[in-house]
Amino acid sequence: MPPEKISEPVSLRVATFNVSMDASNYLTNEQVQTQGATALTDALAQQHPQIKAIAEIIQHTRPDVLVLNEFDYVDVNQGINVFRSDYLQQSQSGESPIDYPYVYLAPVNTGMPSPYDLSGDGVASGTGNDAWGFGWYPGQYGMVVLSKYPIKTDHVRTFQLFKWKDMPGALAPINPNTSEPFYSAEAWQAFRLSSKSHWDVPINVNGHELHLLVSHPTPPVFDGKEDRNGRRNFDEIRFWADYIQPHLSDYIYDDNGVTGGLGAEKAFVIAGDLNASVESEDNVPGAIDQLLEHSLVNADKTPTSVGGAQHTPDNPQASTHTAGWRKRADYVLPSMYGIELIQSGVFWPTANEPKAELVQTRGASSDHRLVWIDIQLK
Repeated sequence: MPPEKISEPVSLRVATFNVSMDASNYLTNEQVQTQGATALTDALAQQHPQIKAIAEIIQHTRPDVLVLNEFDYVDVNQGINVFRSDYLQQSQSGESPIDYPYVYLAPVNTGMPSPYDLSGDGVASGTGNDAWGFGWYPGQYGMVVLSKYPIKTDHVRTFQLFKWKDMPGALAPINPNTSEPFYSAEAWQAFRLSSKSHWDVPINVNGHELHLLVSHPTPPVFDGKEDRNGRRNFDEIRFWADYIQPHLSDYIYDDNGVTGGLGAEKAFVIAGDLNASVESEDNVPGAIDQLLEHSLVNADKTPTSVGGAQHTPDNPQASTHTAGWRKRADYVLPSMYGIELIQSGVFWPTANEPKAELVQTRGASSDHRLVWIDIQLK
């Protein structure tokens, strides 16, 4: 028999970027509720300067695998394919074009109408806070994976429909005035854990299999003393903490009904805007520590930038911030197994550096920064 082929080590850059490419970056708040569903396709068709800036940042940092958060879920030929061909594959401000032949996107829970009063205001509106994930139209705040390496599409697992109640010890919100469950029994039975979705996207990197674990948990704010969003955020993050441990993931099932988690000795990267920070008093305590202190996650070499440090000079943790609102919210966390973490960073130029204008405001590009890690798959 011929000897077993051993894959050579391969290095690549993996990044996450909340690109703020939803209707609220193109329309007024009032317009978002009525015209939001077509806002991104309209902006893409018009060579919108904010989208050109997003493309310029991506061309400058040149990730090999990239997670986009807040890229609305729209028709691929009016959405992500236009972004690839008309923006990424065209030079922006002298940067070299970049091509991502492989794409993965799928539906999300944001803006998907529920039949229940999820906000507790006595009205089941089906939109906004009464959608399965906050949003004014289906697909708002969607997610996309772009890759230079083949995505094993037939092996992708999605968890859009996983019920919050099916997580053991779920942090179900309680009405502080009555100590009764905040959600009705009917709503709780149907409630989806993921505010957008959770995806396990396997990628074939020159013979190495890399599992990209993608999500965008709800912000732990915009609620009341019941802390329904804070508790959901905690459990959305916990989902990955359990998923990567075979002895804790038996309860998990995907949208095809397949049960269990990732399995032992798999190389993975957890990537996305997790809306959690060790600095935040809004999160349920320990929310992000579920991953940062996880025995199977390599949280060394925290991505930093000088621009972030200068943005909030009186905060010793400012260099780790990934958002203009002065928190670390976006993460690219590799596994201990099968991956060597080489270096990392946050794209945040200082005020006197080239491209500083790209990160001045959310309208210029995004209120988040692109976060990257360089890794070697072994």
